[in-house]
Amino acid sequence: MKKVISFALAAAALVATQGIAAEFPTKPVRFMIAFPPGSSTDIVGRLYTNKWTELWGQTVLADNRGGAGGTLAAGVAARAAPDGYTLLMHSSGYASNHQLYANLPYTTADFVDIGPLAMQPNVLVTPNGSAYKSVMDLINTAKAKPGSINFASAGVGSGTHMNLEKFKLATKVNLNHIPYKGSGEVLADIVGGRVDFYFAPISAAMGHIEGKRLRALAVSTIKRSGVLPNVPTIAESGVPKFDFSLWFGVWAPKGVPQPVINKVAAAIKTAANDRGVKERLASLGNDPMDMNPAQFAKFVREEIEDAKVIVKAAGIKAQ
Repeated sequence: MKKVISFALAAAALVATQGIAAEFPTKPVRFMIAFPPGSSTDIVGRLYTNKWTELWGQTVLADNRGGAGGTLAAGVAARAAPDGYTLLMHSSGYASNHQLYANLPYTTADFVDIGPLAMQPNVLVTPNGSAYKSVMDLINTAKAKPGSINFASAGVGSGTHMNLEKFKLATKVNLNHIPYKGSGEVLADIVGGRVDFYFAPISAAMGHIEGKRLRALAVSTIKRSGVLPNVPTIAESGVPKFDFSLWFGVWAPKGVPQPVINKVAAAIKTAANDRGVKERLASLGNDPMDMNPAQFAKFVREEIEDAKVIVKAAGIKAQ
């Protein structure tokens, strides 16, 4: 008799959960973006919020909570009700932050990995009047004169810094790291010739490259970028298998019903396949990432392990 009752209760719970998912969303959804308005993460995120608002018939509110490398937004999202009405959008910094910060207000166990939105390469840039014409020029000079080359980043522990440290590990060169407070400040100084190199987010650097203010030497991903087809990869430039990307994904607080997770994952796919979204993402140098929640979870864990190697080898500590 107890087994019959337990089965009935489980069946009722399943029906209730499926009913919630079928109706979701019945009110506005808060989409917490871990970086400020105008950032690469924000630009990509708003393409999706606009499409989801249209798809669901409910407003998807972009809520920017920048600060501390995205940990502020993630901390708030981790404590939100597990009903699907608060979602987190973060970048590849989600993976590196688990290695950079000793006392995060959350762990990976506090979140459910839903899916990726897009990825883009960083582009290795130098002032247009620089004597450096290739990645090998940089490597050879760095080996001949260790510490003589100034290499900027958007801040300690940022994706641009992680990219730099991975490059240093792969090439065994000594470069002088100069951290800034964001890409805007770096780009102003590198255009002015006050720093030598920067692994810039491609969407942030394109205007300067097209305006001949910066020279693009290589992209950081394993394949070339559609918006810079004539610029080689780091791997093609003498650093075999080198691969580093800036990617964006969506998470939900632990405990959100699986049918709701599946519905959000389906909405990601629908938006990614929309012609307007696809064209806009491509124009900003983004490539699609087609993964279901299980595949994305595996990818995230691999990225966390990759970040662990970089952080440990470079001795990076978040500031």
